[in-house]
Amino acid sequence: MAHTSTTRPAPDRPAPGRPPRSARSGGSKVPAVDGWFWLVKVLTTGMGETLSDFLAKTFDPVLAVAAAGLLLAVALLVQLRTRRCVPGLYWAVVVLVSVFGTMVADVAHVALGVPYALSAGSLAVALAVLFLLWHRVEGSLAIDRVTGLRRELFYWSAVLVTFALGTALGDLTAATLHLGYLVAGLGFALLIAIPAVAARSGWVGPVAGFWWAYVLTRPLGASFADWLGVGADRGGIGLGTGPVSLALAVLMAVSLALAARAHRRAAAGLSAH
Repeated sequence: MAHTSTTRPAPDRPAPGRPPRSARSGGSKVPAVDGWFWLVKVLTTGMGETLSDFLAKTFDPVLAVAAAGLLLAVALLVQLRTRRCVPGLYWAVVVLVSVFGTMVADVAHVALGVPYALSAGSLAVALAVLFLLWHRVEGSLAIDRVTGLRRELFYWSAVLVTFALGTALGDLTAATLHLGYLVAGLGFALLIAIPAVAARSGWVGPVAGFWWAYVLTRPLGASFADWLGVGADRGGIGLGTGPVSLALAVLMAVSLALAARAHRRAAAGLSAH
C-alpha cells in the first residue's frame, strides 16, 4: 500500500498537559480509557467469572465451553467488521472473552490437572511473547492506535490471554495459596494501584501502566465476584453465581449508559468552545 504522508506517528507518551490520545481521538476501536472504562472492565471481569461458573454447573461443561467459544467468535467477527468504536459491542466481546477465558483456565486446571502456578507462568510467557511480536510488527502497543484488522487481531489476542492469565492468578492466590477470595481481592486492589502511582512518578509509561492494570482487573473483579457468589465452603458468602451475574450485568448496563451520557456532555462542552 502506498503511503500518502511521511509524517511519523506520535509517540506513545502524551505531551505534557494534554490527555492521552485514547481519551481524545475517536479513531481507535477501543473506547476512551477513563474512569468509566475501568469501572466497566472490573464489572465485566466479575460477571465473566460468576457467569462461567453458573453456566458450567447448569449445563454440560463441554457444551457450555463450545457455546461460549462460538458466541465469542461471532461477536468478535462483528467487532472486526465494524469501522468505528461501538462501546456496547466492544464490551459485549469483552464479556464473552471473560467467560471463555475463565472456562479455558478452569478446564486446564480441572480437566487436565494443570496447576494454577504452571498455567499462570505459561500464560505470562505467552503474553510477553505476544507483546514482543506485536511491538515488532506494529511498533507500538498503544491502544489509541488499534485500527485496522492486524492491530485488532493483536489487541484481542492479548485481551484473551490477559483474561486467562488473570483467572489463573486469581485462583492461584485464593485457592492454591489459601488466602480466600476476599483477601485476594483486597491484595489485587493494592497491586492495581502500582501503575497509577508509578505513572504519576514517571517510572512507567502509559502503555505499560494500561496493560498492567488490564491484567490485574481480571483477578480483582473475579475475586470479589466469587466472594459474593460462592458458598461458605469455598470462602464466599453464598449469594449465588446466577444472581451475582445478573446484578453485575445490570450495573454494567447502567455504567455504560452513564458513561455515554458523560462523554456526550464532554463532547458538547468541547464543541461549545
